[in-house]
Amino acid sequence: MALPIEFEHVLAAAADLAGVAHRTPVVTSREADRRAGAQIFFKCENLQRAGAFKFRGAYHALARFSPDQRRAGVITFSSGNHAQAVALAARLLGMPAVIVMPYDAPPMKLAATRGYGAEVVQYDRYTEDREAIGREIAAARGMTLVPPYDHAHVMAGQGTAALELIVDAGPLDALLVCVGGGGLVSGCATAAKHLLPGCRVIGVEPAAGNDVQRSLAAGRIVHIDVPETIADGAQTQHAGALTFPVMQARVDEIATVDDADLVATMRFFFERMKLVVEPTGCLGAAVALAGRDDLRGRRVGVILSGGNIDASRFSGLIAAADREVVSAPD
Repeated sequence: MALPIEFEHVLAAAADLAGVAHRTPVVTSREADRRAGAQIFFKCENLQRAGAFKFRGAYHALARFSPDQRRAGVITFSSGNHAQAVALAARLLGMPAVIVMPYDAPPMKLAATRGYGAEVVQYDRYTEDREAIGREIAAARGMTLVPPYDHAHVMAGQGTAALELIVDAGPLDALLVCVGGGGLVSGCATAAKHLLPGCRVIGVEPAAGNDVQRSLAAGRIVHIDVPETIADGAQTQHAGALTFPVMQARVDEIATVDDADLVATMRFFFERMKLVVEPTGCLGAAVALAGRDDLRGRRVGVILSGGNIDASRFSGLIAAADREVVSAPD
């Protein structure tokens, strides 16, 4: 069966993004290497435009619009990072944008989306269907719907993060990528498996929302309730119809981590590497820093997917973790 994207599509996305997206740095840490027992190369998409890897896929998708589509504009649904990315890409390309966002989206992400000039339509993620709302608005206004992950151009754009990482860091034995709906890991796995066929691609989900892990085990897309996790970018309820077959073909494993691991990883990046990484962006790194036996002695790439977290939430998560340590029984 033909898959929605191949390496040639990632290369086409790279051409669209040249001079527009940041070529984010790849950074290392001796302390990270010590904890992992491996050489770790962190791709800092927390330093990407709009604060996350999502800009890559959003801009590539919108850049492929026809003149008529650009005039009518784009609509999407997102809890935050894709929202900001589409809003910024639309502004750069001179088109209107409508973003469907949950009422409980992080305030910083909501404010940034509006700041880029997009119209925001809010909904209740626990009682309303964001995809249905998006389709209704698209039909009423003649806008083009670009979903957060289940779109070939979006997946191809996200894959440029792994392409750059491999070019800059050299050969990798493993690649750790966070997983929500699967757009990032699908694109990155496509790039990695073409350039480095022996590279093990490991997707990482929150333990509370392991729908992709369950789906791959079942051989079909499994739907779950909205997961309760601090990784808001991975609160998806199911994989995409396009992303799922790519993950089946090119992702070797899905690992999970809990929220406490994410907070500990956020602290590590802040204290030891002077980087602000949001909880979702810490998913892959949390696995690497755990020192898995099968990664020891290996060259391991990690995508830090985003850094969009406000100061009050960041400090609140760290403080709550400290209180739990203090109150834990001897």
